[in-house]
Amino acid sequence: MDIDEINTITVLGAGNMGHGIAEVAALAGYTVVLRDINEEFVQNGYDQIEWSLGKLAEKEQISEEKADETLDRITPVVPVKEAVAGADVVIEAVPEVMGIKKEVYAELEEHAPERTIFATNTSSLSITELSEVTDRPAQFCGMHFFNPPIRMPLVEVISGEHSSDETLDTIEALASEMDKTPVRVHKDSPGFIVNRILVPLMNEAAWIVEDGSATVAEVDSTTKFDMGLPMGSFELADQVGIDVGYHVLDYMHDVLGDAYRPCPLLESKVDAEELGKKTGSGFYDYENGGAEIPSDAGRENIEHRLLAVMANEVAGLIENDVADATAIDKAVMLGAGFPDGPAKLADATGLETLVETLDSLHETTDEPRYEAVSLLRELAEDAAGFHGNDEADEAAFSYDTIAVEFDDSVGHIIINRPHRMNTISTELLDELSDAIDKLDADDDVRAILLTGAGDKAFSAGADVMSMAGGGADPIFAVELSRQGQQTFGKLESADTPVVAGIDGYCLGGGMELSMCADMRIATERSQFGQPEHNLGLLPGWGGTQRLTHIVGEGRAKEIIFTADRYDADVMESYGFVNEVVGNDELGEKAMELAKKLAGGPPIAQKYTKRAMLAGRDSTDAGLELESQAFGHLMNTDDLMEGITAFMGDGEPDFKGK
Repeated sequence: MDIDEINTITVLGAGNMGHGIAEVAALAGYTVVLRDINEEFVQNGYDQIEWSLGKLAEKEQISEEKADETLDRITPVVPVKEAVAGADVVIEAVPEVMGIKKEVYAELEEHAPERTIFATNTSSLSITELSEVTDRPAQFCGMHFFNPPIRMPLVEVISGEHSSDETLDTIEALASEMDKTPVRVHKDSPGFIVNRILVPLMNEAAWIVEDGSATVAEVDSTTKFDMGLPMGSFELADQVGIDVGYHVLDYMHDVLGDAYRPCPLLESKVDAEELGKKTGSGFYDYENGGAEIPSDAGRENIEHRLLAVMANEVAGLIENDVADATAIDKAVMLGAGFPDGPAKLADATGLETLVETLDSLHETTDEPRYEAVSLLRELAEDAAGFHGNDEADEAAFSYDTIAVEFDDSVGHIIINRPHRMNTISTELLDELSDAIDKLDADDDVRAILLTGAGDKAFSAGADVMSMAGGGADPIFAVELSRQGQQTFGKLESADTPVVAGIDGYCLGGGMELSMCADMRIATERSQFGQPEHNLGLLPGWGGTQRLTHIVGEGRAKEIIFTADRYDADVMESYGFVNEVVGNDELGEKAMELAKKLAGGPPIAQKYTKRAMLAGRDSTDAGLELESQAFGHLMNTDDLMEGITAFMGDGEPDFKGK
């Protein structure tokens, strides 16, 4: 079945995942049937969708009209035969119990049309085993959404042993149509990618506390503030539900062996029904304050132990052809919000160090979970990383947090952290600085275009979590401010014209970055703001100065002091945005402007920018540079080209000479 042939999607199960998937599918324009075992369950799911769509409309993320149209596309149904009669794709999201799922597929097979593709939303169970209940294992695969589906961008598309390439390609395309990012899992393996990394990590955190090596606070301080993960390990377990992770781990233990034996600490929490936030207590007490994690209690030996276990899982997935390092990193960043992927985190520490950590733990405990995977040991012995040891010899513009592309004479920098709303980390500042230097030194690059990946944010500001390692140290904060100022300043003072194409949130440090562009184009849905005063801070990457130069002191004070958010049309009226375009037009319009500027006279553009910058500090200095530049330009080939083209009513072809 081709993606264009899919019109109707049936979602089995109207619980949290089921109604979320149904909402996502309906928002993408599909006719959706939502089914559960009784009228109460399916109506509750339908009501939750109605509430969610109302919230999206209330926040102006969709229109009231779209909310109504989306809800109209969803039909709640109880009888299976009626639910699947017209289904092109069935997405199953019933409880994560193998027996229940098998019963569902046996009934489903009886009533679904022959053309229908079956996709299970299981987070860990065997795709192959489930597919063999049906008469269409080639039309069966995994389609694992993350909770909540309306917000989480990742969908793992998992191949069972019998899944056809056509089925996998179609479901991958369907995920893209739903505005999700699919990551292909090439082999049916417990936990697939994200849970295969996260669940053993949670287990190891518990073992560290269980064996007395550290406290819960020390482990969570290490994971949250030293490693820069979105939550502490125990904080995350409480958030997801300790029982959820435990049951996945228990399944891994049954299938994969003793390396995945659940820690008794987890088992005791499940037995006591202290499951985290949903029960009021878990590793933290949520009736009396919740998770309070110190920022300075982390330890390097804890970090190495957790990274070593994580690296071992990465190596196992690669060695067994489940996924490669790039896919693993992408999936975990999108599905778990990691600032960097586990393979990259391991590479940064050094695989040799992590293998030594595993060997030491194995020698001390004789636990099978510390046996280093062969591939991990080979890479460590070769002094290589998961991403290779020759990154320095790759293309000059190979980065992790940004991407650089070329379109004719335009160098296009893309802030490439959509899973983190394109927030700006210290690593991104380093990579952006390097990219600007290289683009500015490249004579073939005549303009720079700066955009953000995805359609949610140009950049939502600084990545506070990745920068939290400095704690409250004033010296660290001063140096961080200077780093941002210097990096952004390079963009502002680049000899080539710079265009910022803004789509979505442009907040805080992201807005400060956009100030360094010569021109700004924004979509209608974009929002701007400097929220620093709400945090007791001030814009620290040049915003107190550059914003004044662009919109004037009165408007700059209004934007900074109120910390409000401003729509694109308001920022256009303030003179900050040069043009507001339709939400689907930004890519074309921004590149069109960048190419137009790239066709301009490079020498004249360079000196014009320099004169304007000099004039900010002193009008006299700006005027003097202007006159000197004017004289210099009189002796250029570009001037003669411009005059000749003007006299002949043609287009000049400036060479920068």
